[in-house]
Amino acid sequence: MKNLFSGIYNNKTILVTGHTGFKGSWLCYWLNKMGAKVIGYSLEAPTTPNHISLLDLDIVSVIADIRDTQKLDEVFATYKPEAVFHLAAQPLVRLSYENPVETYETNVMGTLKVLEACRKHQVKAIVNITSDKAYENKEWIWGYRENDPLGGYDPYSSSKGCADILVNSYRSSYFNLETYKKSHHTLLASCRAGNVIGGGDWAQDRLMTDIMLSVSQGKKVSIRNPLATRPWQHVLEPLSGYLHVGQKLLEEKKEFAEAWNFGPSDEGSITVEEVVKNVKKHWSSIDYEIEQKSNQPHEANLLKLDCSKAHILLKWKDVWESQTTFEKTVTWYKAYYESQTLNTSSDLEKYVEDAKNKNLEWAI
Repeated sequence: MKNLFSGIYNNKTILVTGHTGFKGSWLCYWLNKMGAKVIGYSLEAPTTPNHISLLDLDIVSVIADIRDTQKLDEVFATYKPEAVFHLAAQPLVRLSYENPVETYETNVMGTLKVLEACRKHQVKAIVNITSDKAYENKEWIWGYRENDPLGGYDPYSSSKGCADILVNSYRSSYFNLETYKKSHHTLLASCRAGNVIGGGDWAQDRLMTDIMLSVSQGKKVSIRNPLATRPWQHVLEPLSGYLHVGQKLLEEKKEFAEAWNFGPSDEGSITVEEVVKNVKKHWSSIDYEIEQKSNQPHEANLLKLDCSKAHILLKWKDVWESQTTFEKTVTWYKAYYESQTLNTSSDLEKYVEDAKNKNLEWAI
């Protein structure tokens, strides 16, 4: 594992905000396996159970709010991270309707405070994680490219668009590529991904979580938006992209300090109801019903990313097709609920092995 991404993460001090969340826990696990000294900075895990506690990783875990300027400064001064992966966020669309102020405070002002800490402490590489929902969604059949307009209908999506605009401003104002290594030594990139699934996610309003909790309790899962199409991918797919971008920034390749999309190939974009039918193949006890409520808050029905830039310039590609993604996700939860076994290690090892077999640059 330590040789992945040209061995760049071995013995590096890496700070991950949002490490107690779903993506953050997988990222910390992977970084840990590659020999990185991981500093996690996040609120308490939002659910019980949660992946980060089950993993019991050898990392520094700081439980604090990204809006706390003093605590951020203290952590950056103490540990002096060389790279920061900023994942901490209020990540749920429906919760953003209920708590818009907290959503903007966390996703916009929180990002601002992390960027300020990075600027003050001269972090070499910053990978800011936003979302495919940062784009102005026109509900069309084409994938969004990195230079398409940012927007957002609901507060969550809008907050992610705002965060990306903020990143662009910091890249122009403080981390300008023309003055890199002259007036500053920081490279800043932004990464956008779609719906991620995989073992270890228990957050509310997540399709796979709802399915797995329901089947574990012998209940039917209620599906609220069966025809919505999403780009489904395993959590390791965008993480490989984030880590690849981080590698390039740590290697001081300033041409990679830009925005990047990481999503599945077209066959990974299927409807919510098709997802349920697919996962049922791997756990026959799964049963579902369509919710008939008419007063649901607005959620996007069609959203795709164009990842040509990552394919061509980073030589990044997704490793697992959708069927493998669903299988790995379901078997993770099945093993957890039926035998209290964690498939995290075996899933990562298989993912890396399959990436090597596809001759992906980061895995060789």
